[in-house]
Amino acid sequence: MNAPQKLTIDIYSDVMCPWCLIGYGQLTKALEELDGEIAGVIRWRPFELNPDMPPEGEEQEAHLQRKYRRPAEEGAKIRGQMKAIAEQAGVSLAYEGEGEAPPAMMWNTRDAHKLLAFALEQAGPETQTALKLALFRAHFNERRNLGDRAVLLDIAAAAGLHRAAAKAALDDPDLEERVVAEEHQAWDMNISGVPAMIVEGKFLIPGAQGPEVYVNALRRVAEKTRG
Repeated sequence: MNAPQKLTIDIYSDVMCPWCLIGYGQLTKALEELDGEIAGVIRWRPFELNPDMPPEGEEQEAHLQRKYRRPAEEGAKIRGQMKAIAEQAGVSLAYEGEGEAPPAMMWNTRDAHKLLAFALEQAGPETQTALKLALFRAHFNERRNLGDRAVLLDIAAAAGLHRAAAKAALDDPDLEERVVAEEHQAWDMNISGVPAMIVEGKFLIPGAQGPEVYVNALRRVAEKTRG
């Protein structure tokens, strides 16, 4: 039996983006269906939805009302729809902590992206994905402050990264330059929203698609790139 064909999937994404978590859930379902045929090597690339977000963050609903000029009732309806879609994708956007849920917030994610870049460089794609999923969980399910470096370092250490090395990475100006350069690269590729998946460096799958869309797209890329 032949080994599955490996395809590299670079996912441009922000930790604040619920559709990015949903897209990952749908992609995971697609890769499960393609088991034995195609194996995905997933790498996470930076995209800041709100690069000018201040350190104190902003309450989520106020932010979305300001950014998209939509009433609170519409926002509540959209959030309900997203939660249902997330459940179908096998992921969760629901608060899972104890007691009453704290306010949902939006945070500046530059440091989170720096940690993700560090994880990929130092530990590889699997550890980077573990960190990304831990950051999603911290944001959506636990409502932790992802603008707080101490919180980020706790999450990084729990994901298997060396805490002192991760702290040094956050203070590394060269790493920040590389993150910013990758963000500019996304814009150069006309990526203006996330998730956006680049397969084998050149085939774009935009948005959070259904599993069947990912299955068909990955099969087409596999056929085109098969040596």
